[in-house]
Amino acid sequence: MTNAHDDARPESGTGNELKRRLESRHVQLISISGAIGTGLFMGSGKVIALSGTSIILVYAIIGFFVFCVMRAMGEMLLADLRFKSFADIVAAYLGAEVGFVLAWSYWLAWCVAAIADMVMVAGFFQYWYPDAPTWAPAMFTLAVLVGLNLLAVKVFGEVEFWFGLIKVIAIVLLIIAGFVLISMAYTSPDGVTASMSHLVERGSMLPHGISGFFAGFQIAIFSFAGTELIGTTAAEARNPEQTLKKAINTIPVRIMLFYVLSLMCIISVVSWGLIPANKSPFVQLFLLAGFPAAAGMINFVVITSAASSANSGIYSGARVLFGLSRKRSAPASFGQTSRQGAPANAIIFTGVSMLVGVALLLFIPEVMTIFTLVSTVSAIIVLFTWSMITISYLVYRKRNPELHEQSAFKFRGGIPLALITQLFLIGVLGLLSLEADTRAALYAMPFWFLFLVVAYRWKLKTRVPVAVPIS
Repeated sequence: MTNAHDDARPESGTGNELKRRLESRHVQLISISGAIGTGLFMGSGKVIALSGTSIILVYAIIGFFVFCVMRAMGEMLLADLRFKSFADIVAAYLGAEVGFVLAWSYWLAWCVAAIADMVMVAGFFQYWYPDAPTWAPAMFTLAVLVGLNLLAVKVFGEVEFWFGLIKVIAIVLLIIAGFVLISMAYTSPDGVTASMSHLVERGSMLPHGISGFFAGFQIAIFSFAGTELIGTTAAEARNPEQTLKKAINTIPVRIMLFYVLSLMCIISVVSWGLIPANKSPFVQLFLLAGFPAAAGMINFVVITSAASSANSGIYSGARVLFGLSRKRSAPASFGQTSRQGAPANAIIFTGVSMLVGVALLLFIPEVMTIFTLVSTVSAIIVLFTWSMITISYLVYRKRNPELHEQSAFKFRGGIPLALITQLFLIGVLGLLSLEADTRAALYAMPFWFLFLVVAYRWKLKTRVPVAVPIS
């Protein structure tokens, strides 16, 4: 609990430092917002079309390994509070070059993820106005969110708190409504009776065979992108020890509630075969059940969800640039903060970069085409990010066994589970080659990593030595 004197206290960030103004409730809802985005609200429709009812198993498997990565990250962050993010961890244990590649890649991941979110805002807006140009609501959303991020970080925290709260309440109400319809054996206008038997009906588990099950991992991975945002908020949390522990330990509960239970309800009420791949199954549940007014309300929630995820993208991307600037791995201007303690130049550059991606809607008005492209790029970088965190944990355990022994937040699975997690992440990366619409991004991304390696080595060669005065 805070009091009136909190704002009068000197904060841990002054001048060009980030300020610890995020309360525990902010970080908790930010972590929830990172786990609930367009990958769940929109992308799950495509995963259901590919994987059938085995989508529940897909999300449960990924959720388990994501929790393993986050626990490993949490132990390392709390072992040394000088680490401001997981990028600092990777740079410390795997070297500055890997840290440079990871940080710039993570910035790109948030840019393209936010582009996907704003593209989805445009798609959901067309639910009410089918003839509206897709680019207009997307660009308007971007302008508003950049403006919000330029304000004090506490304003960002408040916005995310309420966005996250709306999403949580909506999903809880959807689950309750689903169970009520199932208990009533409600029959929709299409003649489908709500029943849990739809989860195990003939042909529903693997409608396209094992290849369809594996193909579902791509968008499912994108759904979890942003969970590691917990590690980025560490620099601006008032009490990182307590806040991070709570945010990470509640991940399994969030996965069960937001992914497993919600999708079980949707499939039980609608039946997987009636859910279109290019529409939100959350909206379709109420449309197909004959409740268009409720569908409109859920569509509004989905828009706020997409805007929330994009808001997190701008926040996180700007903080990554800020950190890079402080390490002289990005222009010095990105390390400047405003009077409110926000990295203004980094926010503006991130917003302009996103504008380039949103402009694709001027040339490719098909929302789902752009969403699949950018979500695949984001998924690849997220897999790379999680892999680097896991490998850093293995190095940390070898290099600093005493820190592990002293830790009050140990990753209980230890080295064996970290190795299994790493093998899983590599396997999922290989699965992206199964589908044509994800294969192109998979083949293109190595050129991005090569570009960053060249840029880092060029930076080392051209860095001007700093003159040290002789006393």
